[in-house]
Amino acid sequence: MEPLPPQAYFVTSIVLLTIGMYCIVSKRNMMKTVIGIEIATMAVNMAFLSLSWMRTYPVQLIDPLAQAFVVMSIVIGGAIAALALSLVVNAHHHYRTLDLKKLRRLRW
Repeated sequence: MEPLPPQAYFVTSIVLLTIGMYCIVSKRNMMKTVIGIEIATMAVNMAFLSLSWMRTYPVQLIDPLAQAFVVMSIVIGGAIAALALSLVVNAHHHYRTLDLKKLRRLRW
């Protein structure tokens, strides 16, 4: 089975980035916002790898530097997701809501 060309992965990453941005902008729930951030992060990683693959397209080779950056991004993204989810849990325990509009009232 022949793999898809890198342009297909790039278009998929743009669609995923659009979905992630829509979740970040339109959702009022903190959990859905965190999920939108994760979708956008994965879309950027996919775009980075597909753009790296486009440079050497006939050959199925991805630049090792791009792979290193994506692996580093995944590790940092995991840490940020864990921190964001701990903030979500703490906000829920403290205020009994995950609605961002209600939490904005609590500014100092």
